[in-house]
Amino acid sequence: MTPDSRDNASTRVPNRPGRPQGAGLSHTGHVRTNNEDAILTDPSGVLWAVADGMGGYGHGDVAADLVIEQLALIPHTPVSGAHLVAALQSANSAVRRWAASANVAQMGATVVAALIDGGATTIAWVGDSRAYRLRGGELLQLTRDHSVVQELLDDGHLSPAAVRQHPQSHVVTRAIGAADRLDVDSVEVALEPGDFLLLCSDGLTDCLAEPEIITHLSAPSPDAACRRLVAAALDQGAPDNVSVVVVRIDGDAAP
Repeated sequence: MTPDSRDNASTRVPNRPGRPQGAGLSHTGHVRTNNEDAILTDPSGVLWAVADGMGGYGHGDVAADLVIEQLALIPHTPVSGAHLVAALQSANSAVRRWAASANVAQMGATVVAALIDGGATTIAWVGDSRAYRLRGGELLQLTRDHSVVQELLDDGHLSPAAVRQHPQSHVVTRAIGAADRLDVDSVEVALEPGDFLLLCSDGLTDCLAEPEIITHLSAPSPDAACRRLVAAALDQGAPDNVSVVVVRIDGDAAP
């Protein structure tokens, strides 16, 4: 597995028959001076992730790196969704240890990770980084944001059209490093040949609506999809860091 640096360059996993093919791209955006996102791509096709450091807390880049480092330690065999959740729990402890040693009051990151095993993927996440599946032109959001506005939506106190204008639109209710106890949500989703998985930070979804994501995700290759998605976010101003990982399921979806 490759913990990819925030160098604004695309990382493409070499084509290997019978394995999911993927690529990742992270960009600072037009407004932020630092890129506090980090991505993970995997030549074996098993594990993929996007971590978004929380700049408002401070040292967000360190937090994102620590999350990706813990995920990269997951063994390839045997591997399960439980390994994914355990790695995120370990990342929570690592971030909190680092903050204590550096005398930092608080630091954190959101994350979304996908573990592909045969014809299914386990998605685990904390915060508002998201996962989507594109199949036959239809985009399905696989994650549910851990955020204030999501709770307002769920309670019927906010309309979807008002989300972006809400003053707490970027306030998350869970983050790695925010507390000693970490609750990780996970879901197992079936995969079929031809499916695309998209993992992304909120820097993408704050700029692009779902129809635009579908258009750019339907590119000839994961690498091209990454470049088109990030370019589209940049065209919309990209006030935050933008990070994407795109995985295409080929053949029998075997890892």
